[in-house]
Amino acid sequence: VDVPGGHLFCEEAPEGPGGTFITDSMLELAEACPQEQRRKHLGASFKLMSWEGWELLSQATEKWRKTPLHLYIHSPAPLLWRAILTGKPYPIKALITWHSNPMLWAPNTKLVYQALKSPNLELHVVLDYWLTPTAELADYVLPAASWLERPLCTQSIPPMMDWVKGGVRAVNPLGERRTDFEFFRELAIRMGQEKYWPWKTPEEVIEYRLKPLGITYKDFEEKPWTPHPRPGYRRYEKTGFPTPTGKVELYSTIFEKLGYDPLPYYEEPPESPMSTPELAKEYPLILITGARFRPMYHSEHRQFGFGAREAHPWPIVEIHVETARRLGISDGDWVWIETRRGRIRQRARLTTAIHPRVVSIQHGWWYPEKPGEEPYLHGAFESNANMLTLEEPETLDPLTGGWANRALLCRIYKAKP
Repeated sequence: VDVPGGHLFCEEAPEGPGGTFITDSMLELAEACPQEQRRKHLGASFKLMSWEGWELLSQATEKWRKTPLHLYIHSPAPLLWRAILTGKPYPIKALITWHSNPMLWAPNTKLVYQALKSPNLELHVVLDYWLTPTAELADYVLPAASWLERPLCTQSIPPMMDWVKGGVRAVNPLGERRTDFEFFRELAIRMGQEKYWPWKTPEEVIEYRLKPLGITYKDFEEKPWTPHPRPGYRRYEKTGFPTPTGKVELYSTIFEKLGYDPLPYYEEPPESPMSTPELAKEYPLILITGARFRPMYHSEHRQFGFGAREAHPWPIVEIHVETARRLGISDGDWVWIETRRGRIRQRARLTTAIHPRVVSIQHGWWYPEKPGEEPYLHGAFESNANMLTLEEPETLDPLTGGWANRALLCRIYKAKP
């Protein structure tokens, strides 16, 4: 660990004649969130992702001059949809969605749809490249600048980083597209927060972040890579590891302080042949819903005309050859995959590289070529893996609020032509 040829720990933020590079966490202004608002955190009972958990983690990592991003403090999506629908523990009246498509990524698509359609949600604004199923349900859709239309200054796994890299815009935003920075700056100004947004362009922000290193934005244009020389190896021998004890902790003292079991343990999934044997009689196969595949990424690149959809035109479910033979399914058949929450269609791919009791479906599938108006929503309910996933609050991970999208119970059968 932390030796030549071994697993290296990331360095501290690069330093220059004027101090330390301005990291993402330094720009977050988390101190502007008062205690009263922090106490309203939706999902604070999932303590690892709460303010309490963040404070314990940051105390441990400060010895390596690292601070976890506050974005890791989050509210589990299933709690958000329920708060919109019920008004409890308090009303959620407005939602901004950017670079996100919760009608595809969030569990239980039917619940997401109900929340986004609820009259309790008085305003929903979407920033995106495309009219996605989520965008079709919004009050306003604003065109977002693509990666070619905005400058970049980024870290490696922020803020646990040892370098800074970036690049300039290839072109200025076309049409009415705007960067996320421009949208949120204009919104902040209208809300009386202009003093926190002194920069007028993304380029000015990058210039500000680089200034302590003695680098201008023009320098960065010519050399968009700022490596940070390693201070040496085995640094833990001087500082200890970034844990409360300074040791590699198999017994997590942070978990213990948060009230969790400090030792690793195994817990059977909420649905499985062992935890729900009666359900397994009706749904005998084990379902994986998060399969990644090239050339697509999450719910992106489903449009025809750019090459990705032509290379991978239809959603795929992988089934073991023997299981498929027993069920009368041939390679390339359209099949139904069904859980107790719903069913979807995908095309079968037979393989021996999967356990006979397991099926694996691709996630993020929708059909931009299909009508966008309701009830179609570009086929958001047809092949979408999250029509099948589990999201009841009592089944969420007690530390993080994460939901079960693997090890679900399902059955599969051939679809009629």
